[in-house]
Formats: sequence, C-alpha cells, structure tokens
Amino acid sequence: MTKQTTKPKITNYRDFRRKLDINQSKFWSRLGVTQSGGSRYESGRNVPKPTQTMIDLAYSPMKQAIKLLAELRGVTVEELMGAAK
Repeated sequence: MTKQTTKPKITNYRDFRRKLDINQSKFWSRLGVTQSGGSRYESGRNVPKPTQTMIDLAYSPMKQAIKLLAELRGVTVEELMGAAK
C-alpha cells in the first residue's frame, strides 16, 4: 500500500460547511461524527487523520476524491476506475 500523498483539501470546516449551506448535524452525521464532535473540530480541536480523510472523500470535488481513494487502495486511478466497471 502506498503512503497517502494527497494533502487535505478541506481544513476550515465551519466556512466550508457554511458555503454548502448545511447545518452541523447534517454535515458531520454524513461522516459518522456527532454534532458536538463536529462543533469541537470547527472550534479548532485537532481532527484525527482518518476523519480528515473521510471529510476529503465525502466533500472534495469528485476527481480529487477518486485520486485519494486510489491512493488509499494502493492502485492507480485507471486501475480503480477499471475495477468499478
């Protein structure tokens, strides 16, 4: 498996969530994080790397999310897309 090289794309969670015009509960529950946990992250608490990865997979533009998923799987984007067919 390759080491993850893609840097987090989303780091200011509150501003990003507000741009999406969704509340904390809806934003964070999609990731399995409680509203209160999400609130702590939005207030500056460190976000664990697995949670950051899930945020990037769930909310980054599709091409970035696919690239990240391929890196996580240790395959190329082409291999990942071929396997999806």
